[in-house]
Amino acid sequence: MICLLFFIKESISKTDSSMGSISDPENKQQKTNTKPPGIRLLEFTKKSNLSFKTHQAIVLIITFLAYASYHAARKTTSIIKSSLDPQSPENSFLQSSKTLSWLLGTGWPPFDGSNGTQLLGDLDLAFLFVYSIGMFFSGHIGDRMNLRIFLTIGMIGTGLFTSLFGIGYWANIHNFYYYLTVQMLAGLFQSTGWPSVVAVIGNWFEKSNRGLVMGVWNAHTSVGNISGSLIASYFLKYGWGWSMVVPGLMITLVGLLLYMFLLVDPLSAGTDKDKDKDKEQDEDKPVSPEKIGTEVVQPLLAVKRNHEKDSPIGFMEAWKIPGVAPFAFCLFFAKLVAYTFLYWLPFYISHTAIDGEYLSDVAAGNLSTLFDVGGVVGGILAGHISDRLNARAITAASFMYCAIPVLYLYRNYGHLSMTINIVLMLITGVFVNGPYALITTAVSADLGTHKSLKGNSRALATVTAIIDGTGSIGAAIGPLLTGYISTQSWSAVFTMLMAAAFVAGLFLTRLVVAEITTKWQDSRRGLTASVRRSPVVDV
Repeated sequence: MICLLFFIKESISKTDSSMGSISDPENKQQKTNTKPPGIRLLEFTKKSNLSFKTHQAIVLIITFLAYASYHAARKTTSIIKSSLDPQSPENSFLQSSKTLSWLLGTGWPPFDGSNGTQLLGDLDLAFLFVYSIGMFFSGHIGDRMNLRIFLTIGMIGTGLFTSLFGIGYWANIHNFYYYLTVQMLAGLFQSTGWPSVVAVIGNWFEKSNRGLVMGVWNAHTSVGNISGSLIASYFLKYGWGWSMVVPGLMITLVGLLLYMFLLVDPLSAGTDKDKDKDKEQDEDKPVSPEKIGTEVVQPLLAVKRNHEKDSPIGFMEAWKIPGVAPFAFCLFFAKLVAYTFLYWLPFYISHTAIDGEYLSDVAAGNLSTLFDVGGVVGGILAGHISDRLNARAITAASFMYCAIPVLYLYRNYGHLSMTINIVLMLITGVFVNGPYALITTAVSADLGTHKSLKGNSRALATVTAIIDGTGSIGAAIGPLLTGYISTQSWSAVFTMLMAAAFVAGLFLTRLVVAEITTKWQDSRRGLTASVRRSPVVDV
């Protein structure tokens, strides 16, 4: 860890020195040399510089794969829970069920005891608590060092400790504190992901249709959950260790791919989208975000570049940006609901008879992916609606309130048949993950480029980290409470989730009222202007 901190410190120093001169035309060759080796190889093979749009496509693909692999590695523990603790915490008659015992196996000490469910909840808490705390520091560091290096460290570290959890299977480790320590370190490295990828996307992509574009891009969360569930479920039959090691190796490989190809901003690429559009030959001219018109679309950050180095925003300054606190606390409860499903849905399905039959671990893991399919639709839908209405708070609050009756229906009627379960699970995913996706992407970008920042380009990672870090504290509490409450009743768990969704909506009340008031005033001004323009007709 000391070596790692020294490496980060050196990277920050190099990054600050390079960013101070990056706008100087005399340093064009230096900028070229800072390109990742994979980009240099592509340009050497092509014998010309890559276009701006090509760089955008590479950034989209790399960041999508990166965060999908983060979530795939994160999802694995929810799949192996039923193998670690096969006994139902709710129904005592299942303890003697030979069919269920055959489906779920005999368990893995120390998680197969009477307190196994609580221990699994403690693992979730440890992971998410360190993840949420690490998020605040990751955003602070991310605004001060090379994000490509920072993400690579985070992904390789995540792969290492995810794999170490699985190695406990072959090493025959039954010490709870071994798994607790590994999960905490995995959470620390996982926290590097979200602030960094949002900052990179913010450097490269446009403001127009931000909610829709980032809603589509945010599908990586659900794609990662789905792929992690399917991969972990598939390898579960060979032993639960494989369900951890394979995703751990995958995120390590994606991390190396990111190191080879990710450019964190257009200036480091030496590209200009104005030149790319007009197909001019001088492709080495740095991008000029100040030109906003028919030929150049305003970058997401709308940063005014000059020879002065932007100063990274302070932690308390970021909290004072209007809207940050309400959305951060809303996300606290929204992620409490979403992450309870993330970590406990496969377990809940495998211990709940659907149409009178229990599903195996593999079948339950596969079925749970439909929640994330609904999440993809919800993220895109919430982004599109918020763009059309120009109302982030109204959209997020409406989705949270709609989630309440859907949660009730899923708990009380999802067990009647497989068809009803699938339909209700999809709808639940739409309304639970929709506002979660909207707040962590488009809303974070909005607030990270707030007018009070005066064009400061080195604030987005910090603002994103504050919002998602606060949400991640709720994400830690939800699964922990579920581990204890579920021993009494799953109905009580769903009551907790419905209450959390309601409180999440309440935190946006002031912003919702402000948006409604603004729209009402705009409509009145438009109506008044229309009346004044109407010709007077004499009768």
